[in-house]
Amino acid sequence: MDRIDTVAGRIGADQLGAVLTHEHVFVVQEDFRLNYLPEWDEDAEVDNAVATLTRLKSAGIDTIMDVSVLGIGRNIERVARVAAQVDLNIVAATGFFTFNDLPFQMHYTGPALGFDVPEPLDALFMRDITEGIGPTQIKAGFLVCVIEAEGLTVGVERVMRSVGRVAAQSGLPIVVHTNPHTQSGLVAQRVLAEEGVDLTRVILAHSGDSTDLDYLMRVADAGSVLGMDRFGVDLLLPHADRVDTVLALIDRGYGDRIVLSQDAFCYSDWFDQHAIDVVADQWDYFQVTGRVVPDLRSHGVSDSVVSMMLRDVPARLLTPSGSAVGGARPISEITGLSPEKQA
Repeated sequence: MDRIDTVAGRIGADQLGAVLTHEHVFVVQEDFRLNYLPEWDEDAEVDNAVATLTRLKSAGIDTIMDVSVLGIGRNIERVARVAAQVDLNIVAATGFFTFNDLPFQMHYTGPALGFDVPEPLDALFMRDITEGIGPTQIKAGFLVCVIEAEGLTVGVERVMRSVGRVAAQSGLPIVVHTNPHTQSGLVAQRVLAEEGVDLTRVILAHSGDSTDLDYLMRVADAGSVLGMDRFGVDLLLPHADRVDTVLALIDRGYGDRIVLSQDAFCYSDWFDQHAIDVVADQWDYFQVTGRVVPDLRSHGVSDSVVSMMLRDVPARLLTPSGSAVGGARPISEITGLSPEKQA
């Protein structure tokens, strides 16, 4: 039960090492790329990602959790090309990224039909976990959902409840993209708990965008892990404030409910690189190792606490629990369809 699926194969929890829990390799929507990125060079972008992640390994990071899922672009075969050339573990995710609505492929399925039929998202996510993503045998190691300032829209709730059901069945952890300024982590905790999720296996991502200690301690007291994961995005909150918030939480005894990351990428079609250089010139994969950890240590944070946030907490989360993947129900049982009709 301590085996964890990565893009390059299954490893033991003791092989995870230092983990960044919220990163991307590529954020590239294929329909956008095919129509509006004529300059895209597949081999060059893979080579760039290999070089970047090789530097990250040299900086002391052994594993990244790639939170790229449907809705923001996930090409697992492209990521696999990178994983095959780096001495760094990449854990892939399943789930769906939406701030409000689901795509039309989901509008006339499941609950959208208005009567009691299975939620097709459950089968899609479980397939990624038990059989493999797309045409590959690469299995997802965690799930992702989103609740932003738009709140619990119909689309957001469908995804979140499906992610919750599949997580409870598979034993895998969940990363929830939240907006701490609207305290959406509280809504996520309620919905996921209703679906049987163990909240200690939930990372509330982007908690580090806030200095509201009352809110952060409230969601941590319910068991969830605080994703302090946008170091370098000073436009949303300056670096010093992010570090001070982590220090305050550690001082209050929450070091065992914190993970660190940057939400960086090798390539993203969301951003113009020239604009990033102007508004977020420190945003890259190397903030945690190059700035955050040295700053924490300079303020007296012990190596054991740093190791807890980078190693112990991620390893606990990524190790399947409960019934775990091996005990997951077959997809036909989840959907109510025979294997023949699924095909």
